[in-house]
Amino acid sequence: MSRAFYRARWRGADYLASPEPHPVELWVRLRSPEPADGFEEVEPGCHVRAVPAAECAALDFVTVECRWRGEPFQVREERDGQVLLEYLGGSALTARGLGLERIERGVYRLWVPSVEVEDLGERAVPLKGDDQPL
Repeated sequence: MSRAFYRARWRGADYLASPEPHPVELWVRLRSPEPADGFEEVEPGCHVRAVPAAECAALDFVTVECRWRGEPFQVREERDGQVLLEYLGGSALTARGLGLERIERGVYRLWVPSVEVEDLGERAVPLKGDDQPL
């Protein structure tokens, strides 16, 4: 399961969302586990409605971040009691010292047991809000 996603606030409720470019403007596909007015069931437990991004009160890109062995990481995936961490610090020496695998220049990752991570939480980067129109 990916630990990065979009979230939109539309008509007072928050929804998982995905951007959907249109020729004239950006739209977002809102996802709801429950039936709702104007939402179409695309599979059991998944109801979708596309709306113009301009109708959303907020649109955020959300990542899950944590600390492991005192260093900052982003959680990239989770499976079987382990998490794939990507190093957010800027030190290649620290990354190598932690035993991280270099994926590409400046990108270091490692699978670790999920019970070893601390300070797990969401970080939302606003793409649109009351003071940030699209």
